[in-house]
Amino acid sequence: MSASVTNRADLRAFSAGMIALAVILAIAVLGMTIGAVTLSVSQVVDGLAGGKSAFIVTQYRAPRVVISILAGASFGMAGVFLQGALRNPLASPDVVGITKCAGLGAFLAGLVSPPALAIWSIPAGVVAGAVVGAMMLLTIGRSFGGGIAALALVGVAIGLFGQALMQYVMVLFPTRADQSMIWLAGSVYGSTGAKVMALSLWLVLCLPLVFIAGLRLDAGGFGDETLISLGILPGRLRGGLITVSVLLTAGAVASVGSMGFLGLLAPHAARLLVGARARHLLPVSALIGALTLSAADLIGRVIALPNEIPAGIVAAVIGGPYLIFLLIKEAGRHD
Repeated sequence: MSASVTNRADLRAFSAGMIALAVILAIAVLGMTIGAVTLSVSQVVDGLAGGKSAFIVTQYRAPRVVISILAGASFGMAGVFLQGALRNPLASPDVVGITKCAGLGAFLAGLVSPPALAIWSIPAGVVAGAVVGAMMLLTIGRSFGGGIAALALVGVAIGLFGQALMQYVMVLFPTRADQSMIWLAGSVYGSTGAKVMALSLWLVLCLPLVFIAGLRLDAGGFGDETLISLGILPGRLRGGLITVSVLLTAGAVASVGSMGFLGLLAPHAARLLVGARARHLLPVSALIGALTLSAADLIGRVIALPNEIPAGIVAAVIGGPYLIFLLIKEAGRHD
């Protein structure tokens, strides 16, 4: 690739990132002004500085805004790594069952642990469920040859199984189902500073793995024979990419619940804007994921005032038709 082409690609990625960042900041400001008590921008700034509106801004609205940005970025990057591992543009953590297994783990952890320990047990259940789902995906997929198609189909089957098992447990324990439905739909309602700190720390711990996986992400687009000729073990490469995707998904699900389609939407939008090179695709996908979840939360808060629609439902309304569009597009490509 010539230097001029590389420079143009870098400039396009930088421009897309700056535009996405500007929109995120605008949505964040709106998110902190809108609520049961409407605040002006100056009041928000004053609240952040410890002024009269500090309690509303710092205890309720700012944590919600920050969580939506961090979790959306996590889902966006998780989708990139999973699509790279499976070489499938339709792959995302919710489509291949990782999100469903994480939600099932959270629901089971909430059932068996005392309410006082829920703040610790539910995130642990999320991580355990996501890890178990990924292990099932890799183990069962390997028994069918470990190919791309096998992993994708096994992932869909695991997701359906996890969803069915979750619904069965809800029937057995109906008194706990109502409390879990909003969380399973995906919502940033009730975000706290403690959740912001926990997710921030989790992402900081994941950053080295994200960096290493990002360096190998472009190689995931090659076939197995090409990877072997380059001295790269396909199973180890794809397993590593899936592992990083699982860790990012687990952190996000533990914070905001089971958000669908974000891991599908963000990488596709980023790929249309900046291409498929990992150094451009990964950061722009993170920004678009943050933008999408922030916007979904804001829309859910204002579209049905004084009621509130969970951000996960808004994201699903947007993502469902987009998935159908992608399926039609893929079908047309193979005809």
